[in-house]
Amino acid sequence: MNTSSTRDTDVLIVGAGPTGLVLALWLTRLGVRVRIVDKTAEPGTTSRAVAVQARTLELYRQIGLANAVVERGRKLVAANIWARGNKVGRIVLVDLGAGLSPFPYALVFPQDEHERLLIDRLAEAGVMVERQTELLDFEDSARHVLARLKRPDGSSEACEAAYVAGCDGAHSSVRQKLEIGFPGGTYDHLFYVADVQGGGEALNGEVHVALDTTDFLAVFPLVGEGRARLVGTVREDAPQQHDNLAWNDVSKRVIEWMRIDVDRVNWFSTYRVHHRVAGHFRNGRAFLLGDAAHIHSPVGGQGMNTGIGDAVNLAWKLAAVLHGRASASLPDSYEPERIAFARRLVATTDRVFTGVTSTGALARLVRLDIVPLLVPSLFKLAAVRRFMFRTVSQIEVNYRGSSLSEGQAGAVHGGDRLPWVKTDSSGIDQDNFTSLTSLDWQLHVYGDTTLELQAMCGSRKLPLHVFRWRTEMGRTGLRRNAAYLVRPDGYVAFADPEGSATAVASYLDARKLSPREAAAMQPS
Repeated sequence: MNTSSTRDTDVLIVGAGPTGLVLALWLTRLGVRVRIVDKTAEPGTTSRAVAVQARTLELYRQIGLANAVVERGRKLVAANIWARGNKVGRIVLVDLGAGLSPFPYALVFPQDEHERLLIDRLAEAGVMVERQTELLDFEDSARHVLARLKRPDGSSEACEAAYVAGCDGAHSSVRQKLEIGFPGGTYDHLFYVADVQGGGEALNGEVHVALDTTDFLAVFPLVGEGRARLVGTVREDAPQQHDNLAWNDVSKRVIEWMRIDVDRVNWFSTYRVHHRVAGHFRNGRAFLLGDAAHIHSPVGGQGMNTGIGDAVNLAWKLAAVLHGRASASLPDSYEPERIAFARRLVATTDRVFTGVTSTGALARLVRLDIVPLLVPSLFKLAAVRRFMFRTVSQIEVNYRGSSLSEGQAGAVHGGDRLPWVKTDSSGIDQDNFTSLTSLDWQLHVYGDTTLELQAMCGSRKLPLHVFRWRTEMGRTGLRRNAAYLVRPDGYVAFADPEGSATAVASYLDARKLSPREAAAMQPS
């Protein structure tokens, strides 16, 4: 590989969308050197992704980013269902996940604004996105990756890194270089997304979803009076060359019967929806994340959040290996943990999206008659509301089948997200997620612990957090006096109902795991 100079780093991140930026932020917080490159000249100014789910906000809280996102976004208050020109139901979304998460709601925060916030935070940490810098090729050896980059001036540069992370979208050059397949398909319908300013009943700060025989329209409220994001179908007789389409090519029938008055279109674009999952998320020292690994329909606002979940899952594992705090095999768990979820997600969103857009008689019956009748009624049931929040918010995502997951204590299995509970510490209303900001391994006990467990944690410098037992803790699935070994990303790695020091130590030794910092043991 003939290049002009060599510059070393720990992880080369290709692609500066939300996935790549979050990966860079977490790695930087964990003391890992990164370079993040992107072939575009500037961040995107348009976006399809608008939803930020509760699990993403929980992960952002760990790096001090959640409050900024919440302040800039807009909480979803309610969702309205329209069918055949009439509003047929309203679902209240406020605090849908009360008691399940510190963020019991979904948030609207457009991807372009989201990216700018992430870029600013990364710059504050001393890392700049290298724009107009393109990955041309890379070679993977047993000890490092040697990448060839094209600089803005057209010259080439060699970059030696321990790992390369492909966060470069659906047409990923990293995936193509690895010759990893991307099976799936493309839906027939052509969709548009538009940022508009206007008024009318459906621009009232709530979500509106309109179902019709052939048309579909979703309205998402944005910050600012009368500002909204519209996602809908382009009319069937529009030209097939969708790159040249404009607002006038949009099917206006649904917009009219929803009584939306569009005063100004700030931007407009069209796209086709795909459903694909890469055959593998890893090959040697190269990894695929986000849209480079999986793409699917926008149902449920899952795409961007899933990519961010990929980034966090991989970040702490690479950091642990690079700093000698874990076995070199630890990153092997990334693919099985994330690919299983991606496959389930694509299959689920495919079924829902097909039902929403299909022109078949049965699909129309379900979409226009059964769904409007049943969904608002079902959402009045507490069990349904909790199930939907758990599913859409991604707090239900688990890694129970992972090689890192062992044991069960109460209803909590190894691989589950740590249940969120409020704690009563010194009379101050706190919660058990506060300690997760350390981004480190830690042991949680809800109730009483033993001297042996305290001694083991002290000798290994494993942070131990002991929370006074409260009845509410049992309702979340936690078992009194059990030991929960928590990963840096807030998932339970090992659950032991007896709180055995020997069992916890054996788990750590088998994987050569050690905590990131020599934190003193402090009961909470």
